Amino acid sequence: MSAEQVDQDAIAAEWEASLDSEDPVEAAKAAAENELTGTMAEQWAAMVDDGGRDMGGGKNGGGERVLSQEEIDNLLGFSVGEVHLDENSGIRAIIDSAMVSYERLPMLEIVFDRLVRLMTTSLRNFTSDNVEVSLDRITSVRFGDYMNSIPLPAVLCVFKAEEWENFGLATVDSSLIYSMIDVLLGGRRGEASLRIEGRPYTTIETNLVKRLIEVVLTDAEQAFRPLSPVTFNIDRLETNPRFAAISRPANAAILVRLHIDMEDRGGNIELLLPYATIEPIRGVLMQMFMGEKFGRDPIWESHLATEIAQAQIAVDAVLYESEIPLKQLMLLKVGDTLPLDMRADALVQVRCGDVILTEGRMGRVGDRVAIRVTKQLRKPNTTFAMFEKADEQTKLMEAQ
Repeated sequence: MSAEQVDQDAIAAEWEASLDSEDPVEAAKAAAENELTGTMAEQWAAMVDDGGRDMGGGKNGGGERVLSQEEIDNLLGFSVGEVHLDENSGIRAIIDSAMVSYERLPMLEIVFDRLVRLMTTSLRNFTSDNVEVSLDRITSVRFGDYMNSIPLPAVLCVFKAEEWENFGLATVDSSLIYSMIDVLLGGRRGEASLRIEGRPYTTIETNLVKRLIEVVLTDAEQAFRPLSPVTFNIDRLETNPRFAAISRPANAAILVRLHIDMEDRGGNIELLLPYATIEPIRGVLMQMFMGEKFGRDPIWESHLATEIAQAQIAVDAVLYESEIPLKQLMLLKVGDTLPLDMRADALVQVRCGDVILTEGRMGRVGDRVAIRVTKQLRKPNTTFAMFEKADEQTKLMEAQ
């Protein structure tokens, strides 16, 4: 027998001696605790296995289920690829819900419908071709999101609204640029426009696009003229969206997309108006229909003046007023005399409620007590012009 085996036997003998020397009661408690701990561990293990199978659907055994990229995009409301300006969902919809909706400005649709009709006529005269203009959509966007979504190459025109003292943005996409150049320079009908990638726009192309934008802005002036006179002047033309910043990226703006169709050719032109630009005419844009009145209405004023002039009021002639103690008032009897602190020729106040209209002297006409007016009526805070005008209209209607 080796020395290592002798040492192990000695260690085992010592453990047995120590176990035999322990109290039986303590040993029983320790055994019970070990058994309880083992039972709880088994229950927890079973619950974890069930939860893992429920989450993983049996596919990953007991592992966690991992969301796919499509599920994450749907949850957040983002889409793969370019930024879409359509209605969003998920967290993106919650973020964009704080933006002002253009539907709160109903007159915008009327203005841009009028712009479509004007542009149809103007572009037909400009191109000498059959041009159809349609309103694609009107949406509210954030300025930064729109600038990131512009498909390049494109021409961006920064224009200034002189009366509103702010700027707007007009974007012409490449398909419309080449289609318009093809039409203006005598291209044949029915042929798709030639699109050359990888080169900047030439001076001729830029000047033709500038003339196109001038025609659109002139029609936009006429479309806004019934609401507010405004002049749109071109400030500069840019091909890089970074140099066409006219507002903060988080600011809201109105985006109007117009589609121009010239038989087999055409494209889109977009007008972007920040809310700060249209703020001076916000009250007018909130009208439900053209000519809606929010303030003074002469017809209603005339009607109100006529009704007020025919109204009947109660007038009181106050001879004297005084304040006496309540105790003295309670002691009054039939036959008592109340002395008035006034002279016999004192003036009598003529009142309507608490308003003093005039003053006069007391007298008698026949068997009735009367008041002779001695002062002019008090000048009111408002003028009587509307009442006089209402009287003239009433007399004219009676004469007819």
